[in-house]
Amino acid sequence: MNASSHPHIVILTGAGVSAESGIPTFRGAGGLWEGRDVMELATPAFQRNRDLVQRFYNERRQDLLKKEPNAAHHAIARLQREYPGRVTLVTQNIDDLHERAGSPEVWHIHGELLLSRCERCYEVQHCREDLHSASRCEHCGQSGRLRPHVVWFGEVPYHLGDLDIKTRDARIFAAIGTGGLVYPAANFAHIARSLGARCIEFNLEPSDGVFDEFIEGPAGQTVTAWVDSLLKQPS
Repeated sequence: MNASSHPHIVILTGAGVSAESGIPTFRGAGGLWEGRDVMELATPAFQRNRDLVQRFYNERRQDLLKKEPNAAHHAIARLQREYPGRVTLVTQNIDDLHERAGSPEVWHIHGELLLSRCERCYEVQHCREDLHSASRCEHCGQSGRLRPHVVWFGEVPYHLGDLDIKTRDARIFAAIGTGGLVYPAANFAHIARSLGARCIEFNLEPSDGVFDEFIEGPAGQTVTAWVDSLLKQPS
């Protein structure tokens, strides 16, 4: 059976995947936003208190650099490398754990914490150090205009047009560590389901999303078992 005979798989990952690597979620008990006014940490708050916002993301960036991919990240990367058909990986997460696990292609719809963007020339550059008022854009040379390359409230997520096309072609849609209830994730699930894809949710608790199947448990266990089963199918 050739690659075109295998169903196209679209995977959407959320905070629940990275939580198993020790990265706190934003929402919920113990999350990064608990006890905070979230609008203090995103547009338009950045223009009012740049130091506060930069400090928050500097802490997240340095914490990320200490973390490692977990079994779920590795299983998804293995599926991308070994599955005979297409696997499209979309993530709501701003970390780089999928890449570090070996995923060859990752669509970050909410941006990436280890990138910065210049508000003057709009160029994106790698960023592993803290950002502050003296940080200089390597492209235009302007100081104090770099911001985290992440999607904040009121901003449009990335790659929506490309991912709409890919989702319409999916035959299996898997949401892992996310209920897929927030736009644009919710839209991906609805599109896939409406066009006949089998929709599977991997999570600790079921959501109210449009899924045909719910698989309960830590992603490191459930996703690894799912990938094993897919790769054992005859080619």
